This record gives sequence, C-alpha cells and structure tokens, in this order.
Amino acid sequence: MERKTIQQMQKEVDDYIGQFKEGYFSPLAMLARLTEELGELAREINHYYGEKPKKTTEKENTVEEELGDLLFVIICLANSLNIDLQESHDQVLHKFQTRDKDRWTRLETGEVKSNGND
Repeated sequence: MERKTIQQMQKEVDDYIGQFKEGYFSPLAMLARLTEELGELAREINHYYGEKPKKTTEKENTVEEELGDLLFVIICLANSLNIDLQESHDQVLHKFQTRDKDRWTRLETGEVKSNGND
C-alpha cells in the first residue's frame, strides 16, 4: 500500500465527505465523535494491555482499527476548520524541540530505547 502524506489524507477525506449533502458535522458534534472514538481506543488498550479481558460476546476490534477511526475524525475536524495538519504537526514538533528540549533524558550514543513492552 502506498504511503500518503498528511495533505493527501486530508484531501482524500475531504473528497469522501464532499460526496454528501450533509458535509462535515459541526465542530461540537465532531468533538463528541472524537471523544467517543477515544473511549473505544481506551477500551481496546485496556483489553490488550490492561487487566480487563474482553467478554466472549464482544466484537474483536483492534487498536489499529480504533486509531484509524480516531485519525479519520481528527482529519474531519481539521478540514472543517481549514486547519493544515502538516502545519500543526510542524508547530508542535518545533515546540517540543525548543521549549521542551531539555525536559527528557537523552539516549547515549548507540543506546537503544525501550518501547515499553520489554
């Protein structure tokens, strides 16, 4: 599968939503959807990595699927507000690289970081 840029993903979602008379939901409705999707992601994380196993009657979702749902709603919200997510990403990364540059302990040269699942 071809890798897409953030701009390509935003255009793809905009083209999809543009097919429908209803268009984008209001920002407040999308915030509610974002909260709903975040809750579904939290539930999946809890099932896979927490102490609460799935019931046998529950649908088998994946963390990957829930992250995809969350990303879709974030893109919809950004598009509806005319926000370029690449610019948003660049701004926040700049903030981390400047304001927060000394906040975390840096790895030593050659040191391999843990992904938290060791």
